[in-house]
Order: sequence, then C-alpha cells, then structure tokens
Amino acid sequence: MESRSRRRVHIDDRAPSAGAVEPQDISGTADDVRGLKLRPSDGNVTEDQEPFMGIKVRRKASLHRDYKGDYIDVPSNQFLMKILKKQGEQSVLFADKVMKFTATGKMKRRILLITEFAIYIVDPETDTLKRRIALAAVDKICLSELSDNFFAFIIPTEYDVLMASTRKTEIVTVLVEAFKSSSDYELEVVFSNRFGYNAGGELLKEVQFEEVEGGVKTRILRKQE
Repeated sequence: MESRSRRRVHIDDRAPSAGAVEPQDISGTADDVRGLKLRPSDGNVTEDQEPFMGIKVRRKASLHRDYKGDYIDVPSNQFLMKILKKQGEQSVLFADKVMKFTATGKMKRRILLITEFAIYIVDPETDTLKRRIALAAVDKICLSELSDNFFAFIIPTEYDVLMASTRKTEIVTVLVEAFKSSSDYELEVVFSNRFGYNAGGELLKEVQFEEVEGGVKTRILRKQE
C-alpha cells in the first residue's frame, strides 16, 4: 500500500543551546520569523488510517495525493505567526485557503489553520482573526458520501461552520489524528447526503447532496422547525 507524507510546521520559542543545530523551515533552509523557529516534521498517513475507507466516493486525484500540510507558507506571514505565538501554539498541522459560507449563504475566502489544540479562521484580505475554535469544542464533522468539497464542523456550544475545500480529505484526516493524539476522545465523522447545521443564532440550515450527471448537485436550504 502506497504511503503519503505530510509535513507540519513546528514553532519553537526556545533559544538554541551552544552547538545546537538551528531548526529548519519547510523549504529546508534555516528560518526565524520574529524569534519563532520553524522546522519540518515528516509523518506518514496510510490509506487505511483515513476515515473514508469503504464509505466515501473518492476522486481519483485524491487517492494518490501527497499531504503537504502548509499550503500558504505560514512562516512568511507575520500576522499568522503573531496569532500562533500569542496563543502559545507549538505546531501547525494544516494551513490553506478555503471557502466559508456565511449565515446568509455568501461565500467568503478564509485561511484555515489547524493546530494540535485549535482551529483558526482568518480573513486574508484584512488580516483579521475571525474565529478560534478549541478542538475540544468540536463534536463532529459532517460531509456527504459523494465527491464534493463540502464539510461542516459541528460545535454544540457555539455555532457551526460550513466550508468547502479541494483538500477536504486531508483536513478531516488531520483533525481525526489531532484528536487521537491530544485526548482519549475520538472525533466523530458523519457521512450523509443530507445534514443540518447551525448557521448562527437560531438559524438552522440543511445541506443536501445529489449525484447528477457530470458531478454533484448541492443545495443549502433553511431548515424548517
């Protein structure tokens, strides 16, 4: 079985001791952004470790895709590094631009950061941290059984998040592994071609998926009480 490697950015505030080798960034060269050292960490994710086997209709491209982890070069973004340092984060498991759906149904481009302890949603146009979600607050992830890009974080104590990304498989896999490594709690991954989510306040919506010729038809409807 073919294995796939994923890299994650490590953040280290400690000063190196005499004779110590400087941490390396993901490009393989030494880097230091405002005192934060970054170094790559290799990890293998095999096909049977993913929470999709036997359930999800997978695109051929996603079956043999390398997991990179950082797709936006986090070390080069001083605002993101400032957020991570302020929150005391030690590593970034995933970073990429995604599409987020607002309560009114509009799509907004956002940066999605996943660390060992939290999910960060950042507006890349205004350099604004829109939301920080502790991993412990996430109850489950919902997605369809088809080859679409949608997924939802279900957060009972707050409001939910509906997003779309071509790297959905990696996002879900990273979160499942993060839960396993940080706690005894196993993140629930729900596959359904119809699921509801709280878009904010008392606004409940339902996402419906239907396989049609040439792809998947997706509808987002206001859920009837």
